[in-house]
Amino acid sequence: MNQTKNGLTAFLRRHPETWIAVGYFAFYLLSFFALERITEPRFIVHCPLDDFIPFCEWGIIPYCSWYLLLVGGPVFFLLKDKGDYLRLCFIMFVGMTICLALYVVLPTGLDLRQPIPRDNLLCKAVELLRTIDTPTNVCPSIHISSTVAVGIVTVRSKLFARRRWVKVLMVAECLAMCWATLVLQQHSVLDVAAGAALSFALMPIAWKLWPQKK
Repeated sequence: MNQTKNGLTAFLRRHPETWIAVGYFAFYLLSFFALERITEPRFIVHCPLDDFIPFCEWGIIPYCSWYLLLVGGPVFFLLKDKGDYLRLCFIMFVGMTICLALYVVLPTGLDLRQPIPRDNLLCKAVELLRTIDTPTNVCPSIHISSTVAVGIVTVRSKLFARRRWVKVLMVAECLAMCWATLVLQQHSVLDVAAGAALSFALMPIAWKLWPQKK
């Protein structure tokens, strides 16, 4: 027990930037679930394209990969490149904060969810997801903004300058996440577009604050 504690203390001393992510995720979880309880949607998000997107339970697989990406992205860059870590934290966390603020000022919701048409393991997982993640506080999509944040930093990182396959996989992950949120009827096309646009808007600011050496 003492060895584990000493190891953790030593790690935090070597990587004090860890507290940025730990502190923010604690704030985010408390804020998000509090808003889920207290906010009532006043604006229903919908666009004509939403009506042409069929439900597909297979989307639950890439959708759930977000939870690994949300933690794994910051941890990886924390260990490998401090500059990339700080850029990622800025894009991801500022984006999340803007989303939370908009959820308070402009409470949004969805009326896209239809009864799940099949009975299988993946559909049961979707049912569970719907009980946890209500169709409120949806625009911009935090799922998409944070995924795109990891994607931006990965694609632009010097760590993968000679590993284009990593960049291709990351772009594929971003596209799969966009597809998943739509086919699971978790978000409107507008939510997805707004989430992605938010991260791209924050990108030049991150690189200006922490310039990347040539």
